[in-house]
Amino acid sequence: MHPRTMPPMEWLPTSIVDWGVPLLIIVGVTAGAGWLLSRSYLNHPNNRLYRQLAFVGLFIFSQMALAIALPFDDATQSQLLTLFGYALTAVIALSSTSFVSNAMAGLMLKAMGTFKTGDFIQVQDQFGRVTAKALLHTEIQSEDRDAIALPNMFVISNPVKIVDQSGTLVSSEVGIGFDTHRRKVRELLLVAAESAGLTDPFVQILDIGDFAVRYRVTGFLTDVGKLVTTRSDLKAQMLDTLHNGGVEIMTPTVMNQRPIDPEKAVVPKKQMAVEDDTDHGKAERMMFDRADLAARIERFREHAKTLGDEIKELEDQDAEAHASEISWRKHQIQALTDLVEKFDSPND
Repeated sequence: MHPRTMPPMEWLPTSIVDWGVPLLIIVGVTAGAGWLLSRSYLNHPNNRLYRQLAFVGLFIFSQMALAIALPFDDATQSQLLTLFGYALTAVIALSSTSFVSNAMAGLMLKAMGTFKTGDFIQVQDQFGRVTAKALLHTEIQSEDRDAIALPNMFVISNPVKIVDQSGTLVSSEVGIGFDTHRRKVRELLLVAAESAGLTDPFVQILDIGDFAVRYRVTGFLTDVGKLVTTRSDLKAQMLDTLHNGGVEIMTPTVMNQRPIDPEKAVVPKKQMAVEDDTDHGKAERMMFDRADLAARIERFREHAKTLGDEIKELEDQDAEAHASEISWRKHQIQALTDLVEKFDSPND
């Protein structure tokens, strides 16, 4: 039979244009949008998260656009859209619970904004600097320069310690024998902290054990970018300063037998106090400064509320007779409100 006399096959499209043009347009638009998305948010701290979400949305949109644009009849088109909806629902329902949980946790971390790229964070035993915040995981770089991917569900489910960019406290502990006076240990540890580049150092006695007295020296570090180095420098300065000062650092596992006069007590030589060596709450002020500020702000709010209740009572009694008292309380409320706004402002 001659090809021209062959009956047309019903399953072939009636026109290549009806199928080719919509397909080319959607593919072109999708490819162009994908290229734009790959170039978008390059300088944004959460570029990976935004781009991953955008690519997921673009894929879903392109599949729906194909089902609508191709020349199917209404019944077939409705069936395709219904099938696509079922498939999308099945993917979401049957996908791994951890995948969905991590994705939702990633959105929560973005909404909360508790930390950002470049911050030092610690989640349980994992410590490092944040290098990326993606949809499914948070990537940190550890002290040994390795990249660690923390699932966002793990991050959101555990307390996250975030090093404040404005500065942090650096501390180290050491055990010293009972034969060394605490004042001498304090003076040497303060010198060590200052030599390590820390400001406002203070010393605490943590424990009086069976073998030694345990001390902790702490100081303020303004440049948190040198956190790891400063921690090591502090320990090095403590060793040098204590050894140069003639103070031994011994452990309970070291056995050193010395003949001791049974009539002589093992106590340090008495020293005259030449200055006040107490910290006067410096540790609490430095450790809990934000908590203290938050407590004061809360007290300001409560006091303003109390003044407002007093104004209402005076107005109910006789507003004209108590005009001066009402005016004075309103002035106090305004002053307290200004203080709260100043402390709450992120720019102050």
